Amino acid sequence: MYNLSDTIVALSTPQGEGAIAVIRLSGKNAISICDTIFSSKNLKDQSSHTAHFGMIRDEKNNIIDEVVITIFKNPKSYTGEDICEISCHGSSYIIQQILQLLIRKGARTAQAGEFTLRAFMNGKMDLSQAEAVADLIASESSSSHTVAMNQMRGGISNEIQHLRQELIDFAALIELELDFGEEDVEFADREKLKNLILKINHYIQQLKDSFRLGNAIKQGINTVIAGRPNAGKSTLLNTLLNEERAIVSDIAGTTRDTIEETLNINGVTFRFIDTAGIREASDTIEAIGVEKAYDSIRKSTILIYVYDRTQLNSDHVWNDIQKLKHEGLFIILIGNKTDAFFNLSDARITELTQGQRGQDRNMDWSTIEKQYPIINISANSGENIETLKEVLYKTVLHKKIDLNATIISNSRHYDALHGAYESLSQALENLKAGISGDFIAMDIRHALQYLGEITGEISSDDLLESIFSRFCIGK
Repeated sequence: MYNLSDTIVALSTPQGEGAIAVIRLSGKNAISICDTIFSSKNLKDQSSHTAHFGMIRDEKNNIIDEVVITIFKNPKSYTGEDICEISCHGSSYIIQQILQLLIRKGARTAQAGEFTLRAFMNGKMDLSQAEAVADLIASESSSSHTVAMNQMRGGISNEIQHLRQELIDFAALIELELDFGEEDVEFADREKLKNLILKINHYIQQLKDSFRLGNAIKQGINTVIAGRPNAGKSTLLNTLLNEERAIVSDIAGTTRDTIEETLNINGVTFRFIDTAGIREASDTIEAIGVEKAYDSIRKSTILIYVYDRTQLNSDHVWNDIQKLKHEGLFIILIGNKTDAFFNLSDARITELTQGQRGQDRNMDWSTIEKQYPIINISANSGENIETLKEVLYKTVLHKKIDLNATIISNSRHYDALHGAYESLSQALENLKAGISGDFIAMDIRHALQYLGEITGEISSDDLLESIFSRFCIGK
């Protein structure tokens, strides 16, 4: 585990050459160490939150670089400790020279996430806010940025702390009852406790329900493009991306593996997966591609099922969808090759849309459209591609959602909320059954444990190491 008494140093800007690089030190000796290499002025005598221009020199008095050092004195800093940030030129040689010089003067290289860990340990933020820092750095869209920023500013923390305090107050009364067990007294109003548990569990359920959206916004929405061979799946992917990403050919089975690309639509990231055509494979390699297509569909949130309007009727499409659908999968039907469709004979168009005369269809287009959106496009010309993008966006945000509200995007938080919900549900059952207070108190303690794990009021070294090891070094 980390030694928090050391003074740590790391490059806080990305590796590689650039105009400016920022090297950060934090710890009780951060300012004094910088004083030993900064020849322009005594930094210890300067006020906090001030910037100072000067030279950095090595032990032989050689100038390494002209820099600006900004100092932040404890406790008014990111970590709650003394911090120095050295802004130097972005040469890899200069960066390494300064880092090695600082290490020789007594600093050690920071481990991943150690600056933010110190902020957590020094009470500058709770654990959920610290995790939001990593999410903010990794955000790739306006929606993921908004969700992470709200959490970093204490969105979930304030709610959880309020819920915990209400539970703690009741738990204290029940614990008091246990101390007077022989006297058969009741300090905690059972009806009020029941109503409190119902209220808290209702709110926890709302938070749990937001996880699907929050996680999708954070990770990007897995959106698989599937259908029979030569339906135009790869052409659709290329048109959506506005680049020739996938190979397009009239030869069936061209796509043998999945192809993945991302696209931002109105601030939401979609992770498109182009798959092999679904059919009876003609060889072993194609069979692997088809199996990967099915696997991608099983793991995705949205299925864009592409069919050739000039080849398939409503029964074909319906039967295919029945094989591909699963619980929680949003399905959008894309009728491709609209331009070629209207060049067909009237008899063929009638056959594809209404069926042959005297033929009874099991499923007609109007019935399908009541269950799934159908968009007729031409992937070649780009016709109705913007409509598809609008439908994709509305599929994710299928109702008006305030991204500034508390949205759960962290699987650890979801698991903890689920544990708290189950514990409180058990406490409610025990209340209804008239079971003694010690069992109810145990259930509430378990719920408090789960809620405390979210904010870090209850944590272990293993948990902290697991969380902060995923951070970049220098943050």
